[in-house]
Amino acid sequence: MMKRLALFALPLLAACATPGQAEPVLIGTKWTFVSIDGKAPVSDRTSLTIEDGRIGANVGCNGMGSDLKIEGGRLMTNGITSTKMFCSEIAGQEMAVGALLGASPSYTVDGDRMVLTSPGHRVELKRAN
Repeated sequence: MMKRLALFALPLLAACATPGQAEPVLIGTKWTFVSIDGKAPVSDRTSLTIEDGRIGANVGCNGMGSDLKIEGGRLMTNGITSTKMFCSEIAGQEMAVGALLGASPSYTVDGDRMVLTSPGHRVELKRAN
């Protein structure tokens, strides 16, 4: 009887496992923006950092960030906070990145490149560390 129960339980346990490949390790990584909605960043001082429970970004003027949970191929944020300096030449890209991160974007990683997408926005990044 126990053997039959064990044989029955194995497929159930396997069904609880995450299918497919393991998610890439993102905690402790730093990235630079390669493109924001198809355009090169206005500033050459861009960054996106992922720490345990936090995400931070800077597109060249204001810092922004949020609490973070990485789950199911998404960067789950809890609203984005930002400093409020006005930098006219960067403002459009900052708003796009803020909206993207605030929408808990999906991500794909291929080597040293990462793409984040949300409804209406897409950024490409290159690993900096």
